[in-house]
Amino acid sequence: MHNPSWRLQDAKAQFSALVDAALNGEAQLVTRRGKRAVVVLAASEYERLQQGERAKAPGFIDHLLAVPRATGRPRCADARRPALSLRDVVLD
Repeated sequence: MHNPSWRLQDAKAQFSALVDAALNGEAQLVTRRGKRAVVVLAASEYERLQQGERAKAPGFIDHLLAVPRATGRPRCADARRPALSLRDVVLD
C-alpha cells in the first residue's frame, strides 16, 4: 500500500497508482512545494460527502422563515417625501 501523501511530481509520474489507492477507499493527499494542495478520492466518496453537505443545508422553508418580519413600516418608506397614493397618479 502506498503512502497517502504524494509530492506533485510523484503523483504525476504514478497517477494510476494514486487513482487505484483512492478507489480502494484511501484518500490521497497531494502536496505542492511542501504544502497541502489537493486530495484525490473516489467519486463515490465525493458524492457521499456532497450529499451529507446538502442534508445539512437549510431548506427553502427554513430560508423563508429566516426573513425578518415587517415592523409595520413600509419597506421603501422615505421620511423625506410623502407616500404616493393611487389618487395622486394621473392617467392619460
